[in-house]
Amino acid sequence: MYDTAKLGTDVIQTTTKISARNVQVYYGDTHAIKNVNVDIEAKSVTAFIGPSGCGKSTFLRCINRMNDTIDVCRVEGDINIDGEDIYDKRVDPVQLRAKVGMVFQKPNPFPKSIYDNIAYGPRIHGLAKNKSDLDEIVEKSLRRGAIWNEVKDRLHAPGTGLSGGQQQRLCIARAIATEPEVLLMDEPCSALDPIATAQVEELIDELRDQFSVVIVTHSMQQAARVSQKTAFFHLGNLVEYGDTSQIFTNPTDERTESYITGRIG
Repeated sequence: MYDTAKLGTDVIQTTTKISARNVQVYYGDTHAIKNVNVDIEAKSVTAFIGPSGCGKSTFLRCINRMNDTIDVCRVEGDINIDGEDIYDKRVDPVQLRAKVGMVFQKPNPFPKSIYDNIAYGPRIHGLAKNKSDLDEIVEKSLRRGAIWNEVKDRLHAPGTGLSGGQQQRLCIARAIATEPEVLLMDEPCSALDPIATAQVEELIDELRDQFSVVIVTHSMQQAARVSQKTAFFHLGNLVEYGDTSQIFTNPTDERTESYITGRIG
């Protein structure tokens, strides 16, 4: 699906990567997500913002079917990636998660070496024919994760021995090692100090050349810095979605304005 937007005399073409229609999520009797409709662009950063408990992380987890692991959770509606219904019974969630990588709030390296953290996904998905292939994937992923120069001389040291910011960049490198097309990030900087946060934000900006990135953040300043599109969630509803600059400077819904100015949140 293509849209064109005019900027001066140039025409910019954008592609919809993820399309959600009438998405509802229930936890038992609790209606957590209510009728969400959104088109997320390819090779851009989309931020989900809103108060705690508003549904932004729940909706994020719908995109790689992480909610499947919660017994009481039920998802209704349609979510398509490149036109394919990801909730079709023929879709293998394990293969989907290779295509849709995820980085969590707290850095969670495996209790393995730095090398094996990166190699794990490519090994189980059969992406490397031999050790040389695997070495190449590990180096490429660590370079894309902006951490290669810091760890190249200690690849066999435990990933858990790195600093918090390094661990999170290792987790990002691990998520992109399977060559996903979409990268989901659930508050990836909330456990990091300001310097590590700045490094991860810079990395996110670089990654949008190769991936469609969707980030949940509690920091409006972070959303403004890293994203091109922003979606504001409130009480399970997607209230407003648009260009980040417009959402922050000229929102159309008074609930969005109230959140951005600090009256609700």
